[in-house]
Amino acid sequence: MVSEVLGKWLITGANGNLGRRLIVHLLQSTRDNIVAVVRSESALQTLRQLTSPEGDLSEADSARLSLVVADYTNVAQLQAAAQGCDRAVHLVGILKATAFATYQAAHEDSCAALVEALATSSVKHITYLSIVGSKPDAANACLASKGQAEAILAAGGPGACTLRVPMVLGEGDYASGALRRRASGKNGFVFRGESLEQPIYAGDVVSAICAASTQQLEGGYDLGGPECLTRKELYQRGADLFANTPIFVSLPIGLGYLVAGALEQFLGNPPITTAMLGVLDHDDNIDPEPTMKHLGMEKLTPLDDMLKAVLVAD
Repeated sequence: MVSEVLGKWLITGANGNLGRRLIVHLLQSTRDNIVAVVRSESALQTLRQLTSPEGDLSEADSARLSLVVADYTNVAQLQAAAQGCDRAVHLVGILKATAFATYQAAHEDSCAALVEALATSSVKHITYLSIVGSKPDAANACLASKGQAEAILAAGGPGACTLRVPMVLGEGDYASGALRRRASGKNGFVFRGESLEQPIYAGDVVSAICAASTQQLEGGYDLGGPECLTRKELYQRGADLFANTPIFVSLPIGLGYLVAGALEQFLGNPPITTAMLGVLDHDDNIDPEPTMKHLGMEKLTPLDDMLKAVLVAD
């Protein structure tokens, strides 16, 4: 059932998998308007696919979606985009930093600009998506930067809620593609196969974002999936869907850091960095129940249903 008019959403970083999913959910389940902010024309094309004749949105739904290109650290551009909005969802963030895309700019600077831009706006609440393990004094550069960004939002004008999540699996996203390759292959190497994973379904993350925003919750909340298991066990659960019996060889994580460090020394844009590897290697073991109670969520998508949806469904 379509709900009554609630207002107007500002969604930054809207071209990612979660951003696109959130847009479709909101336009199909509410009568709200959305301002979707991206940082480039190429990112804008990703969102235009949603409104094409072959896209997920009807013509009527598409009419309530405004697309804006803006620099996430440009206060004036963000102020202009936020005109008339009453809530914001900040999905800007990176896992891998480069010389041209730093953690400082993506996390702290974008949050500082957003807080300043919204200080005199009609926006009353910000929902921010972060990573489990993020805190300002974290040893890992990515997690520390995310933690600093959380602190900037918490100290800002509008009320802010941070949702910290582990691995997110959704149809067509990068993480699901990587897991599918592992699960459907015959063998492979795994860095620290006993590390703990607690994947959460992208649809559940979207529900959590909507609940946090609607209720205007404040503070930080950790939300993991319904099961915690080792990385090797996760790969095997995925392989079971393909009736596959791969052999996964667990390698010491120290070797991974050596490889990542060497790649950083010799490549301008390495496929993996030490900070990125540290985030991926984080042990995730979260009791989701307390956060679910705060959000009013009754259940999470079971792991096997999640894997079927993202690994084998078209």
